[in-house]
Amino acid sequence: MTKSELILKLAEMNPHLYQRDVERIVQTIFDEIAVALSRGDRVELRGFGAFSVKKRDARVGRNPRTGTTVAVAAKYVPYFKTGKDLRDRLNHRGDGKPAPSEGPEYLDEDDEE
Repeated sequence: MTKSELILKLAEMNPHLYQRDVERIVQTIFDEIAVALSRGDRVELRGFGAFSVKKRDARVGRNPRTGTTVAVAAKYVPYFKTGKDLRDRLNHRGDGKPAPSEGPEYLDEDDEE
């Protein structure tokens, strides 16, 4: 799912919101996660997972084309660890296939209002 597909899905699920407002909400969430990570903070979304930053030490790598050694500088990389609820949902069946999408109860299409 791409960001634009996420925005469309959220807009469909919330017809009382304008699409531009949904875009702004999604972008704000992503921006806040990025800002927190750039400060070195950890971002935890219960049931979904946690974003954090890990430091990779400097090392000596190899250029795959020429085989020469190359110094690779130390850097920080984003890291994501799935939450238990998400892992359980992905491994629901046990046959290696992801579980069918099960949205929150209030999204049941069979319900009549």
